[in-house]
This record gives sequence, C-alpha cells and structure tokens, in this order.
Amino acid sequence: MTTTVVRTRADAETERLPGAFGIGLQRGALELRQFFRQRDQVVFTFAFPVVFLFLFASIFSDDVEGAGITASQLYVPAMMAAGIMSTSFQSLGISIAIERDEKVLRRLRGTPMPPASYFLGKIWLVLVTGLMETAILLLVGTTLYDVELPSDATRWFHFTWIFVLGLTACALLGIAISSVPKSGKSATSVVVLPFLVLQFISGVYIAIDTIPDWMLDIGALFPLKWMCQGLRGVFLPDSAQVLEQAGGWEFGRIALVLGAWCIGGLVLCLLTFRWKNRRDG
Repeated sequence: MTTTVVRTRADAETERLPGAFGIGLQRGALELRQFFRQRDQVVFTFAFPVVFLFLFASIFSDDVEGAGITASQLYVPAMMAAGIMSTSFQSLGISIAIERDEKVLRRLRGTPMPPASYFLGKIWLVLVTGLMETAILLLVGTTLYDVELPSDATRWFHFTWIFVLGLTACALLGIAISSVPKSGKSATSVVVLPFLVLQFISGVYIAIDTIPDWMLDIGALFPLKWMCQGLRGVFLPDSAQVLEQAGGWEFGRIALVLGAWCIGGLVLCLLTFRWKNRRDG
C-alpha cells in the first residue's frame, strides 16, 4: 500500500522559516540601522571616551617614574576598557529598560520570534559598536600618544580573548541591571552611577598606584578593573608592570575572573530578566 503525504502551504512556509540564529542576525541588522540613524547618539557614543582621553592625557602628560611610559600612554588602554563597558553594560542597561517601559519587549514577546534572537540582536549591536569604539581609540592612541601596537601574536591573542570575555561579561551585566530601574526615565541614573564609580576605582581615570587598596579590592570584584589591567598588558611595555597592584599583568587570573563574570552574568540574566514592568504584572 502506498501512502501519499499531502504537504500544505503552511508546512512549506514553516520549513522555510529561519532559526533563532538567523532571526538574531536580522534583529542585529535592525538594531544597527536604528543606532546609526540617530546621528547624535552615534557621535556622542564614540566621542565620549576619546574626549576624556584627550582631557586626561593633556592634563597628565609627564613620564611615569620607573614605568618607561608617559601618563598619556597609560590612559589609552584604560579608556579602551571603559569604552567596551560603555557600549555594552551602559548601552544595554539603559536601552533595554526603556524598551521594557515602552512595552516594546512585551510586543516582541508576543511574536513568534524566539527570545534568544532578541538577545543575539543586542549582542551583534554591542559587538560592532565595541569594535568600532576600540578601533577609534587605538587610532588616537597610536597617532597622538605613541602607543605601539603589539608586534607578536601572543599579545594579539591576549587582546582577542580579553575583548570577547570583557564584552560578553559587561553585556550580560547590562541585560541584568536593566531590570533594576522602575521606569525608562530612571534607567540612566541607575546604570550610569555604578559605571562611573567603577571607572574611578578600577584604574580608568586614576592610576592604580594612587588608589587606596580597599578601593582596589572592591574594584577587583568587577570586570572593568581586569579589562583595564589586561589591555595595559597588551599595549604597554613590560616595564609598566610595576604600576599594577600585584606587580604583574596576571593574564591567567584575568581570564578566570572575566570567565566567571560571563557565567555569573548569564545566571543573573536568567534570574532577573523580565519582559514586562513590575506594574504590568
């Protein structure tokens, strides 16, 4: 007996639907288009760390005793780390809170789009903007402040995993903290304050050797301090290790801390993320 299978148009259309990854790519392209259409946001996002680099490098331009570098060179990798956290933690923490408050997340949750695709779209956004931010700071650092690009593959390898782990950890923390603000209007204050504090106690604005140890110990609990230290290890000579709290770059420890924050950030996202505001039930 021959069995005839009748394929309906609905079955064919279902088979042609892209998976979560494919939809995530499309969602990422949409996020990027929306970002670059807002020209003022683009300018201020990429200009913010560059302006701060110029200000601090102009104010503190003397040689750092015993380190073989100038103070301006010290600020370049620190600002790169802050730029990575700005385009991931700060950007996602604020934008997702606003989208939740405006019920964008609620409407997306009601569509057939897999939830993972929404987050993949956000990851593509922070990956592209983070790479562009880093490239701009590298260009400024190498042309204006004599920061040398690594000449060996090992340092570029260190740069790659520090960038990937740091961006991932900060992006996950940004998604997690987006559930803290009670409204989109309060999101900026809630997200920016801890980020600003971390920049002061993690060696972004103030040299590590001038920060009290107890502040450094608090900063060491979060990814930014380790991203700063790792990027200094990539772009500064080994003579600058004397400025670090432990007297070395500690790449292994940096990998462990950033990796732990990637896992911890994912757990926080799973426990705290909400598609609706608390007042919506």
